[in-house]
Amino acid sequence: MLPYWKRIALAGLCSLTISGLNGTLAWLVKPAVDKVFVERDLHALVLISLAIMTVFLGRGIFSFFHSYLMRSAGAKIVRDIRNRLYGHMLYLPMSFIHRDSTGAMVSRVINDAGAVQGLLAYTIKDLFVESGTVVILMAVALYRRWDLTLISIFVLPVAFYFVSRLGKRLKKVSEHTQQKISTLTELITESFSGNKIVKSFCREEGEMERFRKKNHGYYRELMRSTRIIEATSLMMEFVGGIGIAFVLWYGGSLVLEGQISAGDFFSFLAAIFLIYTPARRLAAASNSLQQAKAPLERVDRLLLEEKEQGGEMQLNGFNNEIVFDNVSFRYPGIDEDALYDINLKVRKGEVIALVGRSGAGKTTFVDLIPRFYSPGSGSVKIDGTDISELSLGSLRSLIGIVSQDVILFNDTVRANIAYGKNGASDEEIINAAKAAYAHDFIMEFPDGYNTVVGERGVRLSGGQKQRLSIARAILKNPPVLILDEATSALDTASELMVQKALENLMHDRTAFVIAHRLSTVRRADRIIVLDKGRIAETGTHDELLSSDGIYKSLHSLQFEKSPVDQVVEGVRGIGH
Repeated sequence: MLPYWKRIALAGLCSLTISGLNGTLAWLVKPAVDKVFVERDLHALVLISLAIMTVFLGRGIFSFFHSYLMRSAGAKIVRDIRNRLYGHMLYLPMSFIHRDSTGAMVSRVINDAGAVQGLLAYTIKDLFVESGTVVILMAVALYRRWDLTLISIFVLPVAFYFVSRLGKRLKKVSEHTQQKISTLTELITESFSGNKIVKSFCREEGEMERFRKKNHGYYRELMRSTRIIEATSLMMEFVGGIGIAFVLWYGGSLVLEGQISAGDFFSFLAAIFLIYTPARRLAAASNSLQQAKAPLERVDRLLLEEKEQGGEMQLNGFNNEIVFDNVSFRYPGIDEDALYDINLKVRKGEVIALVGRSGAGKTTFVDLIPRFYSPGSGSVKIDGTDISELSLGSLRSLIGIVSQDVILFNDTVRANIAYGKNGASDEEIINAAKAAYAHDFIMEFPDGYNTVVGERGVRLSGGQKQRLSIARAILKNPPVLILDEATSALDTASELMVQKALENLMHDRTAFVIAHRLSTVRRADRIIVLDKGRIAETGTHDELLSSDGIYKSLHSLQFEKSPVDQVVEGVRGIGH
């Protein structure tokens, strides 16, 4: 709230004015009764009527400005919190991103942060106005008749005690409610991102049933909080009724006995009536504060998550070698290491192929180079400098990544290619596309480079998406490349085009190539065979084939008779 303290302070002044005007209404009851109804003073009737009209007009004007200022402050604060949350999440380590679901993080930014707006627009606003109103009306009531005032409000502390007890329960229920809405957001995100799978397995009804159950769970938590809120309202109504009924009986007796005037009594009664309304709103504001605590704590927990930590050193280029020095790594929460005692020296310009069975540690190996993860022991060095000492921006600017899971943004072709370099010119973008063999198919689109590719490039084929990804990497022009299964999901024609693009991309660059198709790694300078997190074999294609090891076994499975071929032959045999 600090950046907007002036706006909030001005709203506070408006709230004090509103409270004063509410007190004025109670004050005007005495002259209205005594002068108009008892003394029948026509002049007083006109003046008091004008005064009441002015008070209501003033209250409306100041209420408008107070509400506008508080809501605008609330909207600005929510905007700032969402900016902070999003900016913070972008710099969180991969370990956190993989630990929490996309839907849960979306819920933090949208739903949890949005709770703050209601907090300022309604709750804090009511605290400002109603607390001031209670104080001023109490002063009017005490001035008119202090003994009756004390009698009438003795029940309020008891009521607020029970309200605070209910508020603690409401906070717990609110935490569950936020978790439920987070789960709903998560489910919706999963269903739409995996829509093709849902449809291919005809699981629409199954997903609908899952949503119904989760939605019903949210409904139940919402109704629990509603019951608590309404119980608070019921209690305040009951307590208020007791207080006012007693005051009406006792005060009415005093009027009948002539101990106080009718004007004093009705002025006092008006003040007490007016006090109970803001008192109920203060109780509701207390409940709202408890409800807001849960999402605010979720926001705080996320903001307290530690960002990726980089070093201070800047590295302007890559000149000699990348060295893995006794590197071991274990994922959080896993009992076994994913990599064991990796020792490897890669010279500049060398193409290193990484092969091995699924789960051997290939992707983990390359993820250590841009420091998506940090080694548990040992170090990765570039030109003799431990990469933990380098700033993350300096390190990652040296590295280009092309993976099987191509990420394209719901933007134009031009914007997706230009993502590799800030401020890239049209000529640079087109040259990168030509080098990636993407220019021709881009120009076949009606809007050319201005064609919007859809979420994750849904409007493009696999080969087209991959070539745009390669164009993006070419435009970045990094000295080090990581190619993670870049052609595994493509048909033969697309693979040939992508292979040509990759050859252009790898020219004069140091490359780490992960591939299950061994035909794609034959021309590598060295092939590293990983097995259960260890380097099992190292050599060229011919050297590894001449030895009776894992690589030869993998090669035989792929090129002599694959399991798919065996199945096909079996089916043919059954047919004959």
